[in-house]
Amino acid sequence: MVARPTLLCIGLLLSLVATATEWPLESEGLHMRATLQPQDGAVELGVFQAWILTLEDPDGAPLDQAQIVIGGGMPGHGHGMPTQPVVTDYLGDGRYLVEGIKLNMAGRWVIAIAAMTPAVRDRIRFEFEIDIWSAGERQLLATLYLDPANRPPSSPSNRVADDPDAARLGELLFFDERLSANGSMSCASCHQPERYFTDGKRRGEGVRRTGRNTPTVVGAAYLSWLYWDGRRDSLWAQAIVPFEAADEMGSSRLAVIRVVGSDKEYRALYESLFNGFPHDILSADLPQHAGPLGAEETRAAWQQIDPASAKQINTVYANIGKAIEAYQRTLPVPVSRFDQYVSTVLASDSRADTILDSDELAGLELFLDAERTHCLRCHNGPWFTNGGFHNIGTGTFSGPELDFGRVFGVRSVVMDEFNCLGVYSDAKPEDCRELRFLNRNSHVPLEGAFKVPSLRNLAMTAPYMHDGRFTDLESVAEFYRRPPDTGQGGEHELLPLDISDAEARQLIAFLWTLSRQSSED
Repeated sequence: MVARPTLLCIGLLLSLVATATEWPLESEGLHMRATLQPQDGAVELGVFQAWILTLEDPDGAPLDQAQIVIGGGMPGHGHGMPTQPVVTDYLGDGRYLVEGIKLNMAGRWVIAIAAMTPAVRDRIRFEFEIDIWSAGERQLLATLYLDPANRPPSSPSNRVADDPDAARLGELLFFDERLSANGSMSCASCHQPERYFTDGKRRGEGVRRTGRNTPTVVGAAYLSWLYWDGRRDSLWAQAIVPFEAADEMGSSRLAVIRVVGSDKEYRALYESLFNGFPHDILSADLPQHAGPLGAEETRAAWQQIDPASAKQINTVYANIGKAIEAYQRTLPVPVSRFDQYVSTVLASDSRADTILDSDELAGLELFLDAERTHCLRCHNGPWFTNGGFHNIGTGTFSGPELDFGRVFGVRSVVMDEFNCLGVYSDAKPEDCRELRFLNRNSHVPLEGAFKVPSLRNLAMTAPYMHDGRFTDLESVAEFYRRPPDTGQGGEHELLPLDISDAEARQLIAFLWTLSRQSSED
């Protein structure tokens, strides 16, 4: 690993480059001046390097015939240099070749020189900071840092998104099994807190097995599109879908509302948030189950409800989703070792070099190398996702498990009565930029495209991909190294990941650092 060092000399910051700026240090006794630079201009950690020491008298004349003793270490870590550097040659003009320097850690170093000539003797102390990241790379790392103090962006379509009482109601609803058809399932059945709000299964299992993997809801408040195909444009609009989805909780819109309206605690919280509850929709004259989705009899019953009552039902149903969103927005941001590392790097804290090991750092360098790995094209920003949809060859265009991805998600979100521009949204039209400017061009290749998932907390979100086809990251890496042929299932945009087996292991080692810290960290 090549380090990009910065030399700190008497308060001056000097970049160690191939042609070093001549800014000599005065010795303690002011009898000589000195410069010390790596012979090739760059510090390489963990290998022996030759350095050039230049000695001059106060008037700038070269000092030769000097006897030199070299020592040093890392004061912040309380240990000396791991090797004993010595002068092996005199190069003329006061220049001495120093060999045996092997710096094995990033951080603040001291190299002390004691020099004696026939005329004078003196000491010079060089202090410098080795930073393995360039200024540009530090800026890039900063874009990936997730500050745990950050709050999710505003949710214009949900006026109670950050109301504590709404979050309380939403939390109760999230864990309530009465909202399912069989009375034994809740949102938390698939989004389990102890599993980082996933279920650990290849595909979600509700009333029946679903067609896709269960994504975490942690961080979902930062996304513009929900579901693997982006069929919903807000977290609250997504939250109400599973209640009446036949494969998930299998209930109905009206049945869910009856539970909320008949529970005293729910009713009180709801009325305080949304200015009352429409009592007439609990009337015995209305069927127990009714809704535009689900079983045939449920849909038929919905058709018999008058438009005014249907709008009241939809309003309450939307508000239920808004409360659940308020709860999900309170889920804490996970702190990872990567974030801890970046925060110390940005603060120039010497403890940074103790957080990630050599394989993890090598994997991070690979991840940032846009020419070699292309990772940053899709996995960027604090959540390591661009929020977009890409075809990497995982769509299924034939057989019993058809899944065309984003192409139908676009159609669904446009038609969704609960979208940002709908009558149940609290947003102004100008607040709905994602939906207003959605590209609906049929020529845009959306078949087989799925949402780019976050890479955060991968340790808790296996199996991977929209259909859970890979149980471990080794299999994912192998897929990227050898993507499927084009032709079967159509063209895709995945480029082969040209890395060695060892580099694949390093890249995976880095990805593990994105997971939440354990209690022992």
